[in-house]
Amino acid sequence: MANTQTPTQAPASKAPSSAAAKKQLPPWQSLLAGMIAGAVEGTITYPTEYVKTQLQLQSSAAKQGKLIPSAEPFKGPWDVAVRTVRERGFFALYRGLSALVVGNASKAGVRFLVFDQIKAMLADKDGKTTGARMVIAGLAAGVVEAVVAVTPAETIKTKLIHDQNQPNPRYRGLLHGSRVIFQESGIRGLYQGVTTVIARQGANSAVRMSAYGVLRERVLEFYRGGDGAKKVSLPWYTTFGIGAVAGTITVYSTMPLDVLKTRMQALDARQRYRNSADCLVKVVREDGVLALWKGATPRLGRLIFSGGIVFTVYEEVVRVFGLFN
Repeated sequence: MANTQTPTQAPASKAPSSAAAKKQLPPWQSLLAGMIAGAVEGTITYPTEYVKTQLQLQSSAAKQGKLIPSAEPFKGPWDVAVRTVRERGFFALYRGLSALVVGNASKAGVRFLVFDQIKAMLADKDGKTTGARMVIAGLAAGVVEAVVAVTPAETIKTKLIHDQNQPNPRYRGLLHGSRVIFQESGIRGLYQGVTTVIARQGANSAVRMSAYGVLRERVLEFYRGGDGAKKVSLPWYTTFGIGAVAGTITVYSTMPLDVLKTRMQALDARQRYRNSADCLVKVVREDGVLALWKGATPRLGRLIFSGGIVFTVYEEVVRVFGLFN
């Protein structure tokens, strides 16, 4: 009896770990797929990022009379886009694009790499991860990407856009602007507002990655039709929809952190704010609580599409990698 049971028990104990191993994506594939997805998403959605940043910066610029060509504040996202194109040309909407694309590719690569690795570490013996553990993996990914890639790129992008609102713009482009910022402020200048960036990216990734992961698992269960062992591949439009929903959830839950991040990286931040807490108090006192959601509409426009684009491109690139594995 004992001899007949041994052969059947051994494979059963190894099956879950084997299945989990197959789900593990090689680190370099997570990094490369994330970088490609981030670069594509950043290029397509950048004008909405430009509009959002202009709306967040205009309060301090208007109070100091530094808006060009007049000090009249923007009336909303559409007004920013129309006036920018009319006064500076269509490509002015892409001011600071290089910094964001480089930063977007870097941060998306780091985000997916860290998230996939930590998610795998937190998975159970069947390779499944609970929603709470996905939040932890997303939070860790956000903190790492904030320090490694996001803060320098966001600082340069914000200063390039803010510089355009000055009477005499100083920066001639990404390389020149980066060099001047580094020469004048050093590494500290590139990491200006790092605390708020870490808070924002940690919250962003925790919400976005966990929301996407949980929604994706639920949709996969639907496509499997109750057969847990059935292998299914989600259509690109389904992945896009899941990513868009995750992006929408992220916008409204993390918008105040995004506003504080932008204010802390403005050209005059060191003169106006002692720290992130002081920035929060002054924004609420001077502009009201709703100012913490300033720029939410263009950011929503961006994250609906960026969420759909980045997850769709990532999944498709991973699928291509799977053909060669």
